[in-house]
Amino acid sequence: MQPEQLKPIVEAALLASTQPMTIAQLKAIFGEEEEVGTDELNATLSALAADCEGRGVELLEVASGWRYQVRRDVHPWVSRMWAEKPSRYSRALLETLALIAYRQPITRPEIEQIRGVVVSSNIIKTLEEREWIRVVGHRDVPGKPALFGTTRGFLDYFNLKSLDALPPLSEIRDLEELNPQMRFEGNAEPAPARAAMPDDDTDGESLTNTEHTDDVAAEAPAASPTAEEAENPVGDVEDDGAEKDTEESRA
Repeated sequence: MQPEQLKPIVEAALLASTQPMTIAQLKAIFGEEEEVGTDELNATLSALAADCEGRGVELLEVASGWRYQVRRDVHPWVSRMWAEKPSRYSRALLETLALIAYRQPITRPEIEQIRGVVVSSNIIKTLEEREWIRVVGHRDVPGKPALFGTTRGFLDYFNLKSLDALPPLSEIRDLEELNPQMRFEGNAEPAPARAAMPDDDTDGESLTNTEHTDDVAAEAPAASPTAEEAENPVGDVEDDGAEKDTEESRA
């Protein structure tokens, strides 16, 4: 099939789909007699992405495939089309999510040890309901605590193709930089952290928390995920303790 024929078909399929589409899914819409190969589709997608230059939409590859989306710089105007306001998340929730993303697989006690406060069950529940994290195994220590990792849904939401695309944690000065849509309330000058107190986050939405992001940046190393982790965003962890204790694990 000629490129000029292929471009409108692929463009229409991506616009009609409610989810990102992979190369395999795009190939499936063509018959065997049409002989559309992977190289042809990749070239077509690159051409369509180039066609979006200067427009209000962009064609982007995320973890689950390719999708058209509104560009960030025009999002404030487009968002006015919907009466519902975007969700606002507490600093405690964002710090917990950041630790899971950068230190996965990680247990809840390890998160609490790094942050210095008890992680509210509602924070974990909210992240699981958003399908941003999931249990990927259990640590082989007394109590068998669950190991948490991120999902492809997390990568898709943050416009990431893989964990390798995450910015170094040391470069993040404010958690708002993770995504401008995830605004949260907080004081300009945060108060001292409350030791051994649970996070005041009853539903994961729009509550002020006094911990400062720099605590996370200082204690969590900015190590890049391995190639294997990039291919499998949540990491491969055996359920019955093949994973060794990290330095943050409780005795």
